[in-house]
Amino acid sequence: MGVRVERVVTSRFVPSDGEEGGPDDIWLIDDAGVSTWITTGSDWCLIVEASRPTDGYDLGAQGRVEVAPDRRTPFERHVGERVVSVQERWEPATGRVGLRIGFESGSVVCDAWGGDLRLCSHAA
Repeated sequence: MGVRVERVVTSRFVPSDGEEGGPDDIWLIDDAGVSTWITTGSDWCLIVEASRPTDGYDLGAQGRVEVAPDRRTPFERHVGERVVSVQERWEPATGRVGLRIGFESGSVVCDAWGGDLRLCSHAA
């Protein structure tokens, strides 16, 4: 806590028809250059660990996975702010399933919902 979020990078699956969904992975990059990766696991848990963004890749006829800076997540309004709190939500069968990251101006909740990463913003 106390680090300042400087950049947000996501990976998104972009099918051949171009109808992309929400982010599959998100990396929060702080003012010291450390990347925190947030994603979901195969057991529907929420994975949070130090890891650098990966490269995107082509899936042929199915589409591609793009990895790039992203200004479309709820974290965007908090870029440049310090993290003031972090709260985890746990389920006995799977472990961590939620994470609330607090900033001075509000918070962002990351959830593993049905194996998908969901992000939502909350005002202060």
